[in-house]
Amino acid sequence: MPYSHHSHSGQFCKHASGTLEEVVLEAIRQGFEVYGLTEHVPRYRFQDLYPEEEGLDPQALLEQFERFIQEAHRLKTFYASRITLLVGLETEFITEADLDGLDNLLRRYEGRIEYLVGSVHHVKEIPIDFDATTYHKSLHAHDAGTEAETMENFLCAYFDAQYMLLRRFKPEIVGHIDLCRLYTPNLQLSDYPRAWASLERNVKFGVEYGALFEVNSAALRKDWATPYPKDDVLQARLLNS
Repeated sequence: MPYSHHSHSGQFCKHASGTLEEVVLEAIRQGFEVYGLTEHVPRYRFQDLYPEEEGLDPQALLEQFERFIQEAHRLKTFYASRITLLVGLETEFITEADLDGLDNLLRRYEGRIEYLVGSVHHVKEIPIDFDATTYHKSLHAHDAGTEAETMENFLCAYFDAQYMLLRRFKPEIVGHIDLCRLYTPNLQLSDYPRAWASLERNVKFGVEYGALFEVNSAALRKDWATPYPKDDVLQARLLNS
């Protein structure tokens, strides 16, 4: 049964393309039986907006998210005879304010948000997947004197943020669990014992509460040979089953 639980549209996300309805129609054309409609939650500080969002402000992002929820449920009803659509969201965790904001969103849209994709895109409040420049800025914010120690501190900070998100919200889907190595695809997490232990902790916790760990093909568009996650993470997931 073809299914996907993580998607974006250009209508509500600057790094995607097409309207939300066009995304749904393409999912139908490709034979998906279950398809999740997810957009990023709003960000709450001006400094957390991306360059591609020039002209927007946090209030505009909140209003855009409201329009997404309305349109997603319209499409869910309209195409119910052709595809099962689920309406969800993808999380952000830049500061604690984002987690508090998510609590507020879940209360506001109770019953209308059907599941969460639990993702982390920032470390030390710096985006790690927007471009190589900001990734390296985040990495070097963890400078520990040696390259290996700096990398390990960065990886641990990423997995610790992920763990906080998992514990607080128990998202049904864990999004691109090893996004932290987007710009270092050949990096072996097992070479960093503290980071590997943190990853295993997160996987174990997710398995315990019943999370699904997505296989995300976006990595293939970013010069990876495999989707997220890489084989070592998949092995850790199997070992904790």
